[in-house]
This record gives sequence, C-alpha cells and structure tokens, in this order.
Amino acid sequence: MIEKQTLDAKACADLIRRSERVVALTGAGISTAAGIPDFRGPKGLYVTRQYDPDTVFDISAFNRDPEPFFDFTRDFLGVIDTFEPTVTHQFLAQLEAEGRLVAVVTQNIDSLHQRAGSQRVISVHGDYWASHCLDCGREYDLDSMEKMVRAAAVPRCACDGVIKPDVVFYGEAVRDLDAASSAVVASDLLLVLGSTLVVYPAASLPEQAGGDVVVVNCGEVALSAGPGRYFADADLDEYFGEVAQYFGN
Repeated sequence: MIEKQTLDAKACADLIRRSERVVALTGAGISTAAGIPDFRGPKGLYVTRQYDPDTVFDISAFNRDPEPFFDFTRDFLGVIDTFEPTVTHQFLAQLEAEGRLVAVVTQNIDSLHQRAGSQRVISVHGDYWASHCLDCGREYDLDSMEKMVRAAAVPRCACDGVIKPDVVFYGEAVRDLDAASSAVVASDLLLVLGSTLVVYPAASLPEQAGGDVVVVNCGEVALSAGPGRYFADADLDEYFGEVAQYFGN
C-alpha cells in the first residue's frame, strides 16, 4: 500500500516555481475560508431560511415557479457582498497574472475568483458572474442582477423573459467540462484546493492530471495516494500565506 506523501508550504512553493502550466481545482473550502457559511451546515442558508436545495436548484421546479430560487439568490448575494476573496483566491490570481497559472476550475458558484482578479475561470457548476434571459439570450452582469433581484421578486428582461443566473441546476449538464479536462490534462501541476473530491464529474479531474497533483484541504479527501501526488491537511489561507512568502509574492 502506497503511503500518502505530505507536502509543506516551502516544498509547495518550490514545486509551483518549477511549473509552467499550473491549474487549480477549487471546492467549497476555499470560500468557507472567506467566512461564507456552508449552505448545508447548522448556520447555512438552507437551514436558517429553510431552503430546500432539491427544489430551489431543480430546473423543472424553476421553470414552473422561479420565485423560490430568487428568494434564495437575494439572501445569497447579500452574504457574498459582505465577504472578500481570500488569501488563496488572491494568490491564484497573482499566479495567473505572472503567466504561471493557466486556469482555475471551480465547483463554486460565488464568483470570488473573478472578484480576486482571475480571468481564466472555468465554473463547472456555473456561477453568478453572468446571467441570461431565457427567451432572447441577452446577457446581464452581476451588478445588474443584484439590482434587479432587489427590485423584483423575479427579474425580467425588456422582452419580459425570466433572467436566470448562469448557475447549473439539478437536471442540467455541468458547464465546460471538456475545457476543464483539457486544461487538467495539459497541466504540469494541478492544485486541488478545498475540495473533498466526492462530487462528480469534477472529482474525476485529478485522475486526468498531466503532471504532479497537490491536494490541500482540511480533512479527508477521496483521492488515493500515488506517484506525484502530495497532500496537506491544512487551513488553506494559512498554508498559502506561507507558500506566498516562500514564493516571493
């Protein structure tokens, strides 16, 4: 049985420095570090406002009555507005600005990567960064959606069509999985950050990695040990705060 190889912050910084095509795969842990509550936790929005995710995020239910989703969205965007991208979000944006990180693949819908300055973000579960009219296809940015959600129970386009954020619902296919897979295959280093790797199909991406894989998460991760796989059971911001220091950012 192969033992898991652990990786400290200095060794991680050295690995990043030797890499030219870094890809990051991020999960809920990178955003809970920002203070955003776990939706299903004891203080999560699903519990405190009694939202049923199987209804709120079901595309058939949305098509019948979109108002419950926008009730959730009103609360969700209110939470997001009070939090800023984390040290880890900012570190990834800096790696991209330096030309070292080629893509962020995220399972999150909160758009914190974009707010941190990341340009190449592949949101496989969608996000709130853009919204589209379901009738005419007109695009709306996040600021416009926030204003419309506060002004009306259900945001509508000038053509009277319902405007839906680009969030993937139950019953819809994940977005840009081919692009995510291609980025991971071509990478020489994959950083898996704040994901337990139990939600598919995103959880299958580390198996496709073209180079080394570094997994940083608090708690267990559903990825077996193997050559070129390194693990750190750590707080993301503490860990990447150290990585950034060693890296010289």
